[in-house]
Amino acid sequence: MADKKDIKRYRTNFEEERNSAALYRALAEYEKNAQLADVYRRLAETEEKHADTWASRLQDAGEDVPEFRSSLRTRILARLARRFGVDAVLPAMSSMEQKNSHAYDSQPEAAGMVPEEQSHARLLRQLEQGPRGMQGNLLARIEGRHRAGSGNALRAAVLGASDGLLSNFNLVMGVAGAELSGAGILLTGFAGLLAGAISMGLGEWISVQSSRELYEKQISVEAEEIKNVPEEETEELVLIYQARGMDEETARLLATRLMSNPDSALDTLARDELGVNPEDLGGSAWQAAITSFLLFAAGAIVPVVPFLFLKGTAAVAASAGVSAAGLFVVGSAITLFTGKSVLYSGTRQVLFGLAAAAAVFLIGRLVGVGLAG
Repeated sequence: MADKKDIKRYRTNFEEERNSAALYRALAEYEKNAQLADVYRRLAETEEKHADTWASRLQDAGEDVPEFRSSLRTRILARLARRFGVDAVLPAMSSMEQKNSHAYDSQPEAAGMVPEEQSHARLLRQLEQGPRGMQGNLLARIEGRHRAGSGNALRAAVLGASDGLLSNFNLVMGVAGAELSGAGILLTGFAGLLAGAISMGLGEWISVQSSRELYEKQISVEAEEIKNVPEEETEELVLIYQARGMDEETARLLATRLMSNPDSALDTLARDELGVNPEDLGGSAWQAAITSFLLFAAGAIVPVVPFLFLKGTAAVAASAGVSAAGLFVVGSAITLFTGKSVLYSGTRQVLFGLAAAAAVFLIGRLVGVGLAG
């Protein structure tokens, strides 16, 4: 006989499975590759089957099956997939499935679902990694596509804004604690914004440009090897495909077919051996730099704005208030990748940010008093 704890667990499982199914349906709708869209539809069907199992459990316990309404996280991820493409949400989906793959380990009623959930986690992890992580016919379905780029960009956007907000909030609170004038705080805040954003942008430009130059060199070396020692390159491909689970005969046939065309051979070796997408070589260095600059600045401007309109204690309090709101938004956005509760992650981010700012404010106050004395 199910007790209250079991019924609560059944409801939670039902909601999780329905949300997963809804997300997979959204991915299937927005995925441009028909074969991959079919994969997402089949995943949705499996999650719906699991949800039906928990609905039956609730009915057997004499409970009503709750009317399903997609969660905020599900709606946000679906909109991101529609706006930026399926690739943008794959890292978040992969993290959620990885977490959910162990959710049923201690639930005896879900023993039959565990292998399917673990399979989903592995599949999404491979889709996120791109062609290098693929096996068998799944490799052929998405060969030539680099899947992780836009999802990593989404994660970088959240973290970039978080860095700008946290660093400049602490800087502003530190000088406010030292009782500088409003003009001095504004000057310090904008200086911190520009210095941090330029540093982030320059660092990102150097990182991406260095990667592009390295990739270009590696691809050039591969092109020379294809031309001069094609047999060795064929053997490398055979080993790569065998490591993914292919038998030697199939691996050799595929490798030989690919090596028959030097252009396709170079493209394949760049992707499979080097993990490089020849089409973008890691993306544009300038685009990465400008994006990083803007994201950091967007976060860093938040604690400065109140000092444009207010002075003294009112400005400090308003800065702390808008920064706390910004921290909560950032913490909530992070749940797209962690799968944690929005309230929990948002509140945790606010508490940590305010604690750090309070400490810096007090240090600023002590330093200011010391200098004044």
